[in-house]
Amino acid sequence: MNPVLRRYRVLPLRSRLALLVATAVAAAVAAAAVACWFVVRNTLISSMDDALSEKRVSDEFVRDAIYADGRCRQSIVKDGDRPDLYKQTVMVADQRGGSCIIFGQQRIELKVADTEVAQRERPEAFHDATAVNGDKYRVYTYPLSGLPYAVSVARPLDEVQDTLSNLVLVLSLVAGAGVVGAGAAGLWVARAGLRPVDELTAAVEHVARTEDLSLRLPTDGAGDDEIARLSRSFNAMTSALASSRDLQQQLIADAGHELRTPLTSLRTNVELLARSDETGRAIPPDDRKALLTSVKAQMTELAALIGDLQELSRPDAAPGAKVQVVALHEIVDAALERARLRGPDLTFSADLSPWYVRAEPPALERAIVNILDNAVKFGPPGSAVEVALKDGVLTVRDHGPGIPADELPHVFDRFWRSPSARSLPGSGLGLSIVARAVRQAGGEVSLGPAPGPGTVVTVRLPGAPTPPPAAP
Repeated sequence: MNPVLRRYRVLPLRSRLALLVATAVAAAVAAAAVACWFVVRNTLISSMDDALSEKRVSDEFVRDAIYADGRCRQSIVKDGDRPDLYKQTVMVADQRGGSCIIFGQQRIELKVADTEVAQRERPEAFHDATAVNGDKYRVYTYPLSGLPYAVSVARPLDEVQDTLSNLVLVLSLVAGAGVVGAGAAGLWVARAGLRPVDELTAAVEHVARTEDLSLRLPTDGAGDDEIARLSRSFNAMTSALASSRDLQQQLIADAGHELRTPLTSLRTNVELLARSDETGRAIPPDDRKALLTSVKAQMTELAALIGDLQELSRPDAAPGAKVQVVALHEIVDAALERARLRGPDLTFSADLSPWYVRAEPPALERAIVNILDNAVKFGPPGSAVEVALKDGVLTVRDHGPGIPADELPHVFDRFWRSPSARSLPGSGLGLSIVARAVRQAGGEVSLGPAPGPGTVVTVRLPGAPTPPPAAP
């Protein structure tokens, strides 16, 4: 990488902006100064040309200053005798390229154009020329009437050069002041424009240092520019992070609360069995069998709870998750077989129409099983569980006690359990898993009271009654 470019990238952003502004202004001022210099120079040269052409030397004066063969007479006039020719040099050019001086001291190097005027090939000529001593002159050449010669009047360019030198000095001073002022203004504008970015940087550093996600950037009256959108995006990000952290903390707290009860009961039972072995006092066989049964049930409950927590902690787009076309009616039919084993005293009726959806088969199957498990759990013995699937709408209706209207908004919350169901086994995560699986499949789930006693769960999933054609 170019060392200059590398050093430029090291500069702070505001310094780079100020440098860019100063560079842009310097380029614009330089272009304007150069253009101004050429315009002024051309104007001065044009004025000098007009003055030379308007004040020609008289033909009589020229004829008196040369011999018949074209040679110039020497010292026929002094400078004081012709004040109108002050600082000018007058020369006569012939058609062969020769020349002689009739007024002035410095010989001017004439050009081909002057000879062409003597030859009457062009009416007049203007050009710059250099004297023998190196001085610059502006030369005007015109034909001498009646004779085959041309008259060249040369005027020093000192006055033009002095004016242009003064102009260069003024332009340099103005341009320098302009560039410095532009750099200062650019730095001020950069500081003012980047102040919101500095505030955002300070906010990010504060969050990284203190993990305080309550910090918000002011957005009132910020408009709709990039900085305002960045501030709103930052506030939305910190809000989402704070909400996610709160949910994680709540999940940990709820999980700890739910784990405490089975762990406490399991520890108590294990301690009773261990104390019996240590003291040598045997527990009656029936009591020992009951303790072991309780331990087994508590371990099963812990395993189920841990599995639910793992399912909920899995990201929505889990690595390795395989979404494919599955037959929803077949998944429901398989889940019904498991539900009949868990609720042998219940009557199950099913009306399933073919329906194919795109989903993760294990997640969708677990969601359907959880819905039927709830129906088995709350359905009184001898009652019916009615399952129907038509046009992608799955309904599961039980005849249990139902759910009060004020509790319906919370049924899909993690670890939420109805007060009437807290004595029953479960962790309060089943419906949360249902909602997650259905949402991942692009559907929606709702729960509400059924006509008469009971509850009805409705799941809507996008799909089709026939599977899509196989890819060629």
